[in-house]
Amino acid sequence: MTFIRLASALGVLLMAGALVPAAAVSAPARPADTNPLAGLSFYVDHESPSWLEWEHLTRSGQRAKADLIWKIAREPKAVWVGRFTSPNFNVKVRRILDGAQSQGQVPVLTVLRAQSTGCNPTYDGGGPAEDARTRAWYDDLARAIGDERVVIAYEPDSLGTIECLKGSRRDDRLRLLRYGVDALSRNPNATIYIEAGASDWQGATHMAPKLRAVGIAKVRGFMLNATHNDWTRNNIRFGVELSRLVGGKHFIINTAENGRGGIHKRLPNGRRITVWCNPPRRGLGPPPTTDTSNPMADAYLWINRPGYAQSCQGRPIAWYLPRALSYAKYATNWEAPHG
Repeated sequence: MTFIRLASALGVLLMAGALVPAAAVSAPARPADTNPLAGLSFYVDHESPSWLEWEHLTRSGQRAKADLIWKIAREPKAVWVGRFTSPNFNVKVRRILDGAQSQGQVPVLTVLRAQSTGCNPTYDGGGPAEDARTRAWYDDLARAIGDERVVIAYEPDSLGTIECLKGSRRDDRLRLLRYGVDALSRNPNATIYIEAGASDWQGATHMAPKLRAVGIAKVRGFMLNATHNDWTRNNIRFGVELSRLVGGKHFIINTAENGRGGIHKRLPNGRRITVWCNPPRRGLGPPPTTDTSNPMADAYLWINRPGYAQSCQGRPIAWYLPRALSYAKYATNWEAPHG
């Protein structure tokens, strides 16, 4: 999360939920559904900051640090695309797709385009003009992908921060997100998972109507824990509960940074909140795999980018070696608390 997204998330936890339009629940998934991710080799980007850092540390003889960073560099991670994928958007997307194809791998794209840079009663998310730009961007991305095989993690934090918009703009945001789902779901070889928060954020009954409103029936399922550190086991339970409310849809869980779980605090009023801003001594979680502990979970994926520091501590969102070393040092394969 950016600082504003972090603040937005906290704001949502402390706000009453808004009503969203209801929609029909899609038909339940067949029990024998084949996992579309099974057998895929996910993309390891040799131009990623973690890979380049590992090469630098190795060349400079910093073996201990190189070994820690290798824990991050060697694993497939999502490549993020959004407003920041500029200039030359099509060239940069094509570079991702061609890089994966040259290695016989499938890229995971984390799509982050819908503006969410505020959380207050007057925040309009950029207004209709920004909505128009975002719709055009979704169309551009759909064209750039074409018939390539991709996995899409769609708009992390977007549904969780709907309540950060002023009331008159919330339905507009849902329609905007649905437009993107419509555009990308036409790509024949794209497997899409829509943002659905996390087990330590909004409840399943609050999230389900939002998923239905943006078109969950048109895609494979939803993603959990995309920007959070909560335990995999907690997200399995939450995902199964949420799946029952949206027609038996499958889900993926981000395990990039949840090897030690999240950090939570109690406010004086008794509310339990999550520490969002670069919580200390967190660790890498289970490596990406389709061998999960529940058949409704298609995969554990590294949707987020371990080693990136958030802007909430006065630095830009960017690769930060001390942060990466800390996550690697405290890495585990745990799905739930130990000891």
